[in-house]
Amino acid sequence: MTTSSVWDPNAANFEMQRKASFSLFSTGDPSERPMPKGSGDTHEKLWALMQSYKANDVESVQKDIVAQVEYSLACTRFSFSKEDAYRATSLAVRDRLLESFNDTNDWYREKDVKRAYYLSAEYLLGRAFQNALVNLDLEPPFKDALTGLGFELEELYPFEADPGLGNGGLGRLAACFLDSMATLSLPCWGYGIRYSYGIFKQDIVDGWQVEKPDYWLAKPVPWEIPRPDVTYPVRFGGKCEEYCDEAGAWRTRWVGGEIIQAMAYDNPIPGFDTYNTNNLRLWRALPSEEFDFQAFNEFRYSEAVDNRRKAEDLSAVLYPNDDEYEGKLLRLKQQYFFVSASLQDLLREFIKKPDRKWSELPKKVAVQMNDTHPTMAVLEMMRLLVDVQRLSWDEAWELTKKTCNYTNHTVMPEALEKWPVDMMQELLPRHLNICGEINKRFMEELTKMYGDGPKVWGLSLFQEEPFKGIRMGNIAVLGSNKINGVAALHTEIVKKETFADFYQYYLAKGEKDKFVNMTNGVTPRRWVHCANRPLSDLYTKYLGSHKWLVDMNLLKALQKKKDDPAMQKEWMAAKRQAKERLVAYLKGNNILDADPDTLFDCQFKRIHEYKRQLLNCFYIIYRYMQIKQASPSERSKFQKRPCLIGGKAAPAYQNAKTIIKLVGNIGKIV
Repeated sequence: MTTSSVWDPNAANFEMQRKASFSLFSTGDPSERPMPKGSGDTHEKLWALMQSYKANDVESVQKDIVAQVEYSLACTRFSFSKEDAYRATSLAVRDRLLESFNDTNDWYREKDVKRAYYLSAEYLLGRAFQNALVNLDLEPPFKDALTGLGFELEELYPFEADPGLGNGGLGRLAACFLDSMATLSLPCWGYGIRYSYGIFKQDIVDGWQVEKPDYWLAKPVPWEIPRPDVTYPVRFGGKCEEYCDEAGAWRTRWVGGEIIQAMAYDNPIPGFDTYNTNNLRLWRALPSEEFDFQAFNEFRYSEAVDNRRKAEDLSAVLYPNDDEYEGKLLRLKQQYFFVSASLQDLLREFIKKPDRKWSELPKKVAVQMNDTHPTMAVLEMMRLLVDVQRLSWDEAWELTKKTCNYTNHTVMPEALEKWPVDMMQELLPRHLNICGEINKRFMEELTKMYGDGPKVWGLSLFQEEPFKGIRMGNIAVLGSNKINGVAALHTEIVKKETFADFYQYYLAKGEKDKFVNMTNGVTPRRWVHCANRPLSDLYTKYLGSHKWLVDMNLLKALQKKKDDPAMQKEWMAAKRQAKERLVAYLKGNNILDADPDTLFDCQFKRIHEYKRQLLNCFYIIYRYMQIKQASPSERSKFQKRPCLIGGKAAPAYQNAKTIIKLVGNIGKIV
């Protein structure tokens, strides 16, 4: 919950000022916050005390944990569970995380570094507890401290809720990207939505997937920092008015409609073996007015909280079902909501430096759009620069094109988002105007180059069939400095098929490096060091250090030891431990009573027709039939192979749900 809005929907161009910049007891003029003034200031003692860091020896860590138990959780020595131990320890880790977090941000401001901002509708972060301990190099002292208090560190990890703020590879890429940027000590923040519910909890009933709410916020989350002072206005609806400004320039302002508040929640992202801790800022949607007393007093109780419900719908669920118009409308509102709040925030950070000029923007800011969900950023950047900051159109367009970048994830043109023009007119009328103006100028340029015809029509930001809409993929490409695919083959398809006409257009203009490749990667810190510690320890032992965790090319040195009997023995032992953990998990969850000496054939991915789970099913059926038809002597030659398939299907994706049913049916027969 936050305070009521300070913004008047009938006013215009008040964006890029946080709510904390306004005094609720004045007429709304920005108020100043006290700043350090050197020696003799009344806060000098406070700043001096904040210069020291928390100690990380075992006894100091134990004292911190016990203090959190008593003073943060209000627990006593007589009522202190493992879950309390997890929460207290997490808060002790977070204290140390925040020291690094604050120092990093101060360093960025002092050095005035160029910053990257990653806009993504999804983040599959995974649990933060172990990752923070590993990246901060605090696992050994915390492990020993908890052992001395009668707890095992490994027993506390499962108490953390996994924030399922993503659906698949898109969200996992975003999480790995933030981890890697922090580890490389590069100044990069992520922006997204703080969904109240994760993707969903999956139940299997009679073989069919059944979705249930995943309320990951049911218990306090120690890793996020609420920022009620970092709250921005986001407008929907309304109308556009033309007027002359003080200098006599003809301008447009967007007025009316409704204002939704975007409140920030910060999630520190620590780098590995570095002092850097970056940030993932997630936005929560809140109403401009929490409660309608008049409606309540007139016994219209549901209407009294209607504004709150409508606002919170925006950040409730990742990817609402968009089979119907209302679902599409909500999805568009979600995307614009987090894009607008994020751009207001990052542009405010840029321009608040004294004597800053807007011409410096591309030298200090890079906005990376992860797929088409945040591509409204191109239009919103133009609106903020032209309408709010009153830059000329040409200057704003050049700055936008040099600042924004686009990562494409899909090669299927039909999957690139297209929003109906009438929906845009209803929800974002100013952005529709801006899109029209960009397209008008672009079409004039193309006509001079190619004349009129299908090639020009295909490059247009608008489509006429099967409905009149705007093409977000085309907007992203035209408004970006660089466009990248996520694998070499994928990037070639993007250039030669998905955006072939755009690729040729830029070649004709001499921009041969407009389309580039950035191959997807994973973070070995989480996916090897945390997930498979015996294997990680083996690598470190034979390579002589843990530097491979930041440079996996160093693993090539292990090829020289491939025939070493001692290493082979340890390798097989590490593999055996991993298989035994899997067998224990399968048995403990009543899935399968497996043999660790068998070959495990695993496929864990989002269920989708192009992910080839169906092909895998056909192979399993084929192999089963081969085994059935074989003689006993032939059957004994087959490698024992338990086949494990896991994943979720999108709620409205019936074919994927049918694949899940097929997997279950095969499991029953085999």
